[in-house]
Amino acid sequence: MSGLTIDADACVGCGRCVRACGSAGVVVEGERGARRARVTDGCILCGACVDACPVDAISIERAAGDAALIDLSAHRDIWVFAQTDAEDRVLDVAFELLGRARELADERGCALVALLAEGAGDPGASSARQLVAAGADTVLRCRDERFSSRDAGVFAEWVCALVRERKPETVLFGATVFGRELAPAVAVRLQTGLTADCTVLAIDPETGLLQQTRPAFGGNLMATIVCPRRRPQMATVRPGVFAAPAPDPSRAGEVVDVELDCGAAPRMRVLSVAGSAAGDSIATAEVLVVAGRGIGSKKRLPLVRELAEALGAQVGCTRPLVEAGWLEGWQQVGQTGVSVAPRVLLSLGVSGAIQHVAGISGAQTVIAVNDDPAAPIFASAQYKVVGDCVSFAEELLELLRA
Repeated sequence: MSGLTIDADACVGCGRCVRACGSAGVVVEGERGARRARVTDGCILCGACVDACPVDAISIERAAGDAALIDLSAHRDIWVFAQTDAEDRVLDVAFELLGRARELADERGCALVALLAEGAGDPGASSARQLVAAGADTVLRCRDERFSSRDAGVFAEWVCALVRERKPETVLFGATVFGRELAPAVAVRLQTGLTADCTVLAIDPETGLLQQTRPAFGGNLMATIVCPRRRPQMATVRPGVFAAPAPDPSRAGEVVDVELDCGAAPRMRVLSVAGSAAGDSIATAEVLVVAGRGIGSKKRLPLVRELAEALGAQVGCTRPLVEAGWLEGWQQVGQTGVSVAPRVLLSLGVSGAIQHVAGISGAQTVIAVNDDPAAPIFASAQYKVVGDCVSFAEELLELLRA
C-alpha cells in the first residue's frame, strides 16, 4: 500500500511538517514531551512534510509498480484542444496555445497535434487549415451533431479515446469556462495530473518534463509543477497569456478525420442561450485602459471611462480597485484576474505588482503613467510618463475631443 509513513520513534513533534503542509494532511498530537505527528485524510502525498522534517521521520511509501505506472517512453507528441464557438469557429486561445506548443514541440523534437471537434455543420476544411497554418502538424478532426450540445462529458469521452489510442505526451487546454470543465473531466478519466491556469510553460532540459508554472497562494508566489509519473501531462492556460503566431498559409499539415464512439451521449439539452457577460470582452479587447490605485478616488472613474470611450477601449483595473468595490471582478487584469493581450494598453496609476505584470505580458504596446519614477510597471512599458495620471488623462481626453 502506498502512502505517507511517520516513524513514531524518530518523530520529535516539532511541528515543522504541519507548517509545511498546505492541505492539512498532517497534525501533531499528544502531551508535552510525547507529541507525535499523525497523517490525516487531507494528505495528498505532495512530499512537503518529508522535505521539512529535520529528523527524517517522514517518508512516502509507494506500492510496487507505482514508479512505473505507465510506460512513459510510449508517449510522444504535444496536443492542443482547439475549442470552437457555437458556430464552430476556433477560439483565439487555441491559436495562442498552438504558438507556444509549436516552440515546445520543436524543443522536444516531436509533432504538434490539434484536436478539433465540430458539430455536424458546414463540411468545409477552413478551421482545420487555420490550425495547420498556426503550427499544427496534424489535425484530428471529428464532426458529430453530439458536439453541438457542448456537453463536456461527450468531449471528454472523445479526447480520452484518442489519448488511449495515440498516447500523447502532453495535452493543453484553454482555461475558458468550457475548458475548465473539460480538462478535469479528462484528467480524472485518464488518472493523470492537471495544472490549472498556467502562465508559463517550459521544458526541463534535463528531464524533458513539462514545467507548468502558475500563481499560488492568491498570486503571492509562482509554483512550478511537473507530472513525472503519469501521462499525458496536462495543463490549462488562460486566454491572452501567449501571443498567437502569425498564420503561415504555406505550411503543410495532415487533417485526419476520426470518429466519436457511438455510445457517447449528451447528458443535457440546451433549452435556451443567454447573452454573454460584459466581462467576456476584456480578454479580447484590442485597446485597454487600466486604472490602478494611483487614480486616487472612485470619483475619477468617470474620467477613465470617458477616456476609454474616446479611445475605443475597454476599462480594466488592478486588484485593489476590485477589493475596494470600485469596479467589478471581471475587469481585474492580472494573474488572479484576466490575462490580456491588447494591441495598446494604457496604464493609469498602476504600480506594477508581479501578478499584474504577468497578466499583461501579451500586450503589444504598453503606455504607463505613474508619478513614481521607480514604479515597476515602467519595466514592462514601451512608453513611460512620469507624472500625475489624472492630469495626463484629462489632457489626453481634451486632445482626443479636439
